[in-house]
Amino acid sequence: MTFVQIIDCKTARVDEMNRLLDSWAEATQGKRTATHALMGRDRSDSTHVLEIVEFPSYEEAMENSKLPETDRIFREMVELCDGEPTFTDLDVVRDEQLNKLIVQRFVDEVINQGNVDAADGLCASDYREHDPSLSSYDANLATAKAENREIMEAFRPACTIEGLVAEGDLVCLRMSYTGRHVGAYKGIEATGRDVSGTGHATFRCKGGKIAESWWNLDDLGLMRQLGVVPEE
Repeated sequence: MTFVQIIDCKTARVDEMNRLLDSWAEATQGKRTATHALMGRDRSDSTHVLEIVEFPSYEEAMENSKLPETDRIFREMVELCDGEPTFTDLDVVRDEQLNKLIVQRFVDEVINQGNVDAADGLCASDYREHDPSLSSYDANLATAKAENREIMEAFRPACTIEGLVAEGDLVCLRMSYTGRHVGAYKGIEATGRDVSGTGHATFRCKGGKIAESWWNLDDLGLMRQLGVVPEE
């Protein structure tokens, strides 16, 4: 179970605190078990600072606290604070990255269910799609839907999400797919051949919808599987 520790303190020496945390990150490289660290300052009280540190589990957090570098940095941090910092230990019972849910729905509904029109509800009205396999590398929603509909009808692909990582307003997808060439695609009549491949896509989300996407798929590999491009 993911574990989060919140360190709450008062200090007017925020810049020094920031440099201290840089020092800790450098000193514990290759040793620490922390996976994410965030420091924030209260907008209504510039001396009120919170540091939030995430660990894979409580046990790994305890391993991190035993590092001599962690103990040294903590003692130096106390010297920068107005009083002793307080700690809140949290077992994470829910961690929902909402932008990832939108991308998961896009994969499930648009690709796996072949419902291209579902993009109307999942994508922003000014959506832009960047994919070298499309007729334009800056396709709007209508163009992207029309050309992706050809892909869905030609291959009826099934996409498997191999990895999904979110940071800020971006979500990165690592995927694999399988399908069968049952319809015309870019002037190539159906061959009945099974196809498979891998790819990556990055999505930018805004307001609970997908605003932009960038796709990288093995198009050369697909053409080879269709027999259009000879194997080397």
